[in-house]
Amino acid sequence: MDSDLRLIQKMKSGDERAVDAFVRKYYPLVLRYCRLHIRDRGHAEDIAQETFERFFRHFDRYRHCGKAANYLYVIAANLCRDYYAGKGADVMEPLPESEGCAAEDVEGRIDIQAALDGLPPEIRETAVLFFCQELTQKEIAKILGIGLPLVKYRVRRARELLKAYLGEEGKEQ
Repeated sequence: MDSDLRLIQKMKSGDERAVDAFVRKYYPLVLRYCRLHIRDRGHAEDIAQETFERFFRHFDRYRHCGKAANYLYVIAANLCRDYYAGKGADVMEPLPESEGCAAEDVEGRIDIQAALDGLPPEIRETAVLFFCQELTQKEIAKILGIGLPLVKYRVRRARELLKAYLGEEGKEQ
């Protein structure tokens, strides 16, 4: 039995410690995801909190089918889209700041952020989930509600576009 399933079972039986453990486990991931999409740190934190509020509001209907993180990403993605609905704004957040970040790291982060910002929206979302959130292609397909072949295409296309933007056409990984 996986750890998520055990946590879910304990939460459904009313174990508050399991709820705390669940939030501690997933809040940093959800917040990072929101920070990659929402330019304002405070709003990103609000959306991360709203993600958990919505998860728990409808918890009685939740059916565990794999990773709980995937379900949380779906909620967060919808909230991020809702946040920008009608604003016509760019939905990508600058890459989160690392503590103790060196000056050369900042330049690299700015280049990467600019490269991500230059991607078409559907490829950008896939790139963020794959490269920044380090999800598998199967997990991305499930979160975005698209087929695995399309995810593979978008990851491949993101690599091509990012390499071209960052001037690495001739370099092999």
